[in-house]
Amino acid sequence: MVLLTDRRSAHRGLAEIVAGAVAGGVRWVVLREKDLPRPERAALAAELRAILADAGGTLVVAGPDPLDGDAVHLPAAGPYPPPRLGLVGRSCHDAAELARLTTEDYVTVSPVHPTPTKPGYGPPLRPAGLAALVRTSPVPVLALGGIETPDQVHACVAAGAIGVAVLGALMRAGHPTEAAATLTRAFAEAATPVPAPATRHVGTKVSGPGLRPGVTTEGPSLTARSGHARPQPSTETKTETETTTATTTTTTTNTGDRQ
Repeated sequence: MVLLTDRRSAHRGLAEIVAGAVAGGVRWVVLREKDLPRPERAALAAELRAILADAGGTLVVAGPDPLDGDAVHLPAAGPYPPPRLGLVGRSCHDAAELARLTTEDYVTVSPVHPTPTKPGYGPPLRPAGLAALVRTSPVPVLALGGIETPDQVHACVAAGAIGVAVLGALMRAGHPTEAAATLTRAFAEAATPVPAPATRHVGTKVSGPGLRPGVTTEGPSLTARSGHARPQPSTETKTETETTTATTTTTTTNTGDRQ
């Protein structure tokens, strides 16, 4: 789960909301607030980084200036080429924008559902449109836009998104920790590998059909740092044939005893 900030729609201070969301399981935060003067925005970035650091989280700054960090999220319009930083994401809305990607590590694809935050983009992709763009994207995709319920989270993961980014669902939440925990739990349920029951025939053992998007933990890659794994293709079914050698035992009956 990824949280995008918007102090104008927040019910309380951004630091308080981010702290509550982190307590509820969020580990990625994208700092927007691009209208703030740089010194004020840099101070806010430092405050949010400290909150996330205690949980091993990551602060991504919207725009090309990382504000003394090493992660940025760029708009679809530019800049090109992306800056050379530890982590670079970009907003995309269609296949043409995805085709322009070069060295980015991930993208957000939006809007999945109607949202007042993205009034200039549309119509909404819905899960089917999200899935189509996931298939064409050369990098991992985070679903964004109007995602507020566990069912919507499940649908985004089923469409192939490695993560879900939300804004209003947490910025406007009366209880950010509870709201974050609900959505984080939904993502974990949707992304957890589903083991297939083993089917055993005579002399045959069949493995499961593979995994859905999985959950990872540590590491330098995007999927590891985000706590998410890219959708995995189904594995081939492996069959082991067991050969049974029958041994015939001759039974001799002697005075009513069997040997």
